[in-house]
Amino acid sequence: QVQLVESGGGLVQSGGSLRLSCVASGFTLDAYAVGWFRQAPGKERERVAYISSSENCTNYTESVKGRFTISSETAKNAVFLEMNSLSPEDTAVYSCTVAGPGSRCRVFTSFGTWGQGTQVTVST
Repeated sequence: QVQLVESGGGLVQSGGSLRLSCVASGFTLDAYAVGWFRQAPGKERERVAYISSSENCTNYTESVKGRFTISSETAKNAVFLEMNSLSPEDTAVYSCTVAGPGSRCRVFTSFGTWGQGTQVTVST
């Protein structure tokens, strides 16, 4: 069964850090580009960052550059999102999904497989 499971969310104060995990089962994550998205209440889902391990590239949305780092670990079949200097504007449900590689991190189009998401809440 193909599955993505996110974890690591929680409540943190402004300026704090969290590390999110996206663990895959039923397929090898390294074969795909993996993206982190977030959706805040009343807002559109926003792509945060993605990684293509096979192409050794990453891509970040402007608002998280320098604060968030996406990485992968083959042995754990997982992708991580290290989030530092968090602000209340980062509050959202964070989810991961997969896409095809091959664009050298210029294009990310989800295949439609999503995890259940993990809530990140940043307090002032």
